[in-house]
Amino acid sequence: MLGVQSVPSGLAVGLLAGLNPSAGLYGYMVGTAGGAAVTSSAFMAVQGTSAMAILIADVPGLRGEDAERMLVTLTLLTGAVMLVAGLLRLGSVLRFVSNAVMVGFMSAVGVNIVLGQLADLTGYDADGANRVTEAFNTLARPDRMNGPTVAVGLATIALIVLLGRTRLGAMGLVVAVVATSAAVDIAGWQQVATLDDLGVTVDSLPVPELPHLRSIPSLILPAVSLAFVGLVQGAGISATYPNPDGTYPDSSRDFVGQGVGNLAAGVLRGMPVGGSISATAINKQAGAQTRASLFIAAAVMAVVILAFGAAVGRIAMPALAGLLILVGLRTVKPDSMVTVWNVGIIQRAVLVVTFLLTVLIPMQYAVLVGVGLSIVLHVVRQSTQVTIRRQVLDADGDLVETEPPVLLPPNEVVILQPYGSLFFAAAPVVDTMLPDPGPDTTGSVVIIRLRGRTDLGTTFMDVLHRYATSLAAADSKLVLASVSDRVLEQLRVAGVTEVVDADDLYVGDERVGATLRRAHDDALAWVDARR
Repeated sequence: MLGVQSVPSGLAVGLLAGLNPSAGLYGYMVGTAGGAAVTSSAFMAVQGTSAMAILIADVPGLRGEDAERMLVTLTLLTGAVMLVAGLLRLGSVLRFVSNAVMVGFMSAVGVNIVLGQLADLTGYDADGANRVTEAFNTLARPDRMNGPTVAVGLATIALIVLLGRTRLGAMGLVVAVVATSAAVDIAGWQQVATLDDLGVTVDSLPVPELPHLRSIPSLILPAVSLAFVGLVQGAGISATYPNPDGTYPDSSRDFVGQGVGNLAAGVLRGMPVGGSISATAINKQAGAQTRASLFIAAAVMAVVILAFGAAVGRIAMPALAGLLILVGLRTVKPDSMVTVWNVGIIQRAVLVVTFLLTVLIPMQYAVLVGVGLSIVLHVVRQSTQVTIRRQVLDADGDLVETEPPVLLPPNEVVILQPYGSLFFAAAPVVDTMLPDPGPDTTGSVVIIRLRGRTDLGTTFMDVLHRYATSLAAADSKLVLASVSDRVLEQLRVAGVTEVVDADDLYVGDERVGATLRRAHDDALAWVDARR
């Protein structure tokens, strides 16, 4: 089923990308087979996706005399980026992409798909600075729309929805596109555009093409953006569909598989591909048990191309537009948007900014801005989640946590336990939480417990240096307990040991609490001696 369904889908996605639709078809066929040979996932279908197609449509230079060679170059570069990401085992990096960014991005992709197909759906191609203005100008001139073209597009949408609820399932879209395209032939509607009008010929298997080496510098940024989008969608498949033995795939090896799929597709004139969530779902729904189903799907596509390629040109453009509009509408997830909106103001802002940028500016830039927003959001979250608690040893020797004092009392031992990440953005937050030496502060000891910390950045080291200096000026001192060997070396390199005596650095061991109690006892003795 996946092989037959992929033929109209491949043509539609190629059309969505602004390419010769055969590039979508070849990318689907070769990418599916190439990816299946290497991916860790037994069911991942490596095909073109609507998000990647929208991004490709915004890449300049993929039109004109060298369009095919530049597309080959873009696909090969995308595959190379994916391959390197997999070999470097960067699968875990994608967890830093926030849900707010992905929901905003994918919802905007859905809107872009719908807006971008209005011209083919109506038969009127309006001018505009971007998809939004083009769509507005199209809808503002109903008198320019072609009635039969609109009817074919709407009928295709209705048929796909209705047939999808029958036993045909995903095959319903194939039947719908064929049926409405056949109706155009029968009715003799010459004004309804077909793939033949675009000069599309798909009656043979693809042959190799050389890349356009001079275009590599201009295509690196789009390739990185395409790789990112494809890998994020593929990571969703890796986390959702376990292999036949019950284990979940290795996302980094799936990166490698998607890279190989692109390298194969690029050589054979296919568009960039990635893990397709919808195609993988169809593959599973059709009863796939092993990765052999993907090789069969690719073979079925090859047979369809050879046997029915001549008829591909008769597919009506509004039929494909109707299919893509339905894909776009299903890509928008209102429930997910509402959930993100209700979480908090930061997620709300990220959602809105990502959505608007993806709609209004070229996709390769919107993707990178989305990644940047994810990183900023992660930093903000981590820095706001850091806190400090005071720990007090009670009569039974148990640690009781309380709020730390704002001002450091005189002649007292204060144990502080920081929670959360102590990276550079959190260091200033920690600085504000430390008890300040007041005018009455004298002869006190502040113990900061660092158990479990294996790395402290230089920004936090600066906080410790300043705090130790301020305590010394108040005739008090700073003690660091449960310090690891690595952190101890960092303290030396950062110069903290110049203001904190070696006797006040307590290296921790496997006994939980023993080092802290030793530091506490020594601090009490020091305070008593000062009195």
